[in-house]
Amino acid sequence: MSSAHLQEPENLDPVVMANRRAKGKRPQFLDDPAVERVMSIAMSVAAELAVARERIDTLERLLAQKGILSAAEIEAFQPDAKAQTDRNDWGRNYIARVLRVVDQDVQAMAGVQDPSLELIIQELGANAEKPGH
Repeated sequence: MSSAHLQEPENLDPVVMANRRAKGKRPQFLDDPAVERVMSIAMSVAAELAVARERIDTLERLLAQKGILSAAEIEAFQPDAKAQTDRNDWGRNYIARVLRVVDQDVQAMAGVQDPSLELIIQELGANAEKPGH
């Protein structure tokens, strides 16, 4: 076994690992505990993005090394209309999920009420009865 690659224990449970806590009080850097929690979540997302970016870089380099795609081909890629529509839809949905809490707060401040469950069921039923659904 290479010292550069340590083997993971077979009984490793990621949920248990994620819920482990350091001994002692958690350091707090900001005055508001809620802001501190949001910052912690944002930093976790940033770390995940950094890992994803590193993996994408690995894939691009391997594709280039194997002569499958060059860096120039990847940079020059232009998605077709369907791919661009899919990307745009995913982007809007992603941003809506990320900013869901902010949007809910804005709606609450504006006095916007969530539709009742009955109204949602009625709308879904009406849409299901339309041709093509």
